[in-house]
Amino acid sequence: MEAARQYNVHEAKTNFSKILEAVATGEEVIISKAGEPVAKVVPLAGKVRRTDYGSLAGRIEIADDFDDLPDGFGEAFEVDV
Repeated sequence: MEAARQYNVHEAKTNFSKILEAVATGEEVIISKAGEPVAKVVPLAGKVRRTDYGSLAGRIEIADDFDDLPDGFGEAFEVDV
């Protein structure tokens, strides 16, 4: 694995857009102050892209008894079911 790029605070401020571009492509960048690493800029986890209702069709399954409450549930919470 390639070592992360390292910038001091001044360089990081000057090259912020460049740092964001590098991180967007999967790189990690270290920010240092007085030569000591103090922060790591890392890519965010990818988003789940859902285009419309039903986009998870075939990927999940809901049991036939999903709406049935377990025996004793009402008594445990002192409600009528």
